[in-house]
Amino acid sequence: MEEAIAKAKALIEAMGYIRQFSGRIVVVKLGGSVLEDKGLRKGLLTDIAFMSTVGIHPIIVHGGGKAISAAMKEAGLEPEWVKGRRYTDERTLTIAEHTLVHQVNNPLCEILEELGCKAAGMHSLSSCVIFAEKMSLTDKDERKIDLGFVGKVTEVNGYLLKTLCDSGTVPVVAPLAQGKAGQRFNINADSAAGQVAAAVKAEKIVMVSDTHGILKDIDDPDSRVSSLDEQQIKDMIDDGTITQAMFPKVEACLTALNAGVGKAHIIDGRIKHSLLLEIYTDEGIGTQILKGLNQK
Repeated sequence: MEEAIAKAKALIEAMGYIRQFSGRIVVVKLGGSVLEDKGLRKGLLTDIAFMSTVGIHPIIVHGGGKAISAAMKEAGLEPEWVKGRRYTDERTLTIAEHTLVHQVNNPLCEILEELGCKAAGMHSLSSCVIFAEKMSLTDKDERKIDLGFVGKVTEVNGYLLKTLCDSGTVPVVAPLAQGKAGQRFNINADSAAGQVAAAVKAEKIVMVSDTHGILKDIDDPDSRVSSLDEQQIKDMIDDGTITQAMFPKVEACLTALNAGVGKAHIIDGRIKHSLLLEIYTDEGIGTQILKGLNQK
């Protein structure tokens, strides 16, 4: 009886949030161990199916770096990294595209369909919604560093994504883009998620990662900060609290917030129902990032 009462209380607590977010878009970025572990992946997609069932319009943006590295190894290629980014030549791009589409995107869509959701894979082999230009970096002497076919997002087809959401379809977006001349690019999945959220003016963006939000002390999992604003984030970057591993996620959150997205969240996808707990409960379990902490 007590367990049943607890479940009823949880539903009542969620009711206000269900009403608040009904008809709104929430962008969910999936990556890391969530994509590698079939149990975790199924659990997160079940949460997303629930969101869709109660009226939220989820958009999934996924990564797949580990799967790409494994496929490259199988093909006898050694990944080459330049300033934290995978150098992408023609052969690497072909492997990345095949892996992201067939080993990651298609299975995500299939699981969502099994859970009763309509899903549409958005990538360079179907309807591509992300457009990019060649990314170039510079070294300390201001000389250009070639990254191959690594792209920087220039545009997102937000209209198509919103149209799919309005029709009850869950878009599943791979981190692949097209250039003006039709060239394909591999892009950072965190950056893609931030740009997608910005383009559709999402209510929220949720970065599902392998860490329990943003920590004051990287070695202390209990040092999670529950809420931060943009200035606090910048201060934590400057003092080294936010490290390179977390920086792309934080940068994506700030991109979304600066475009008018309501809130950004970083949560640990290894925790059961972490997505629902962050969205539908008062306490949440990760770190929420706001434009200003006086924001409601």
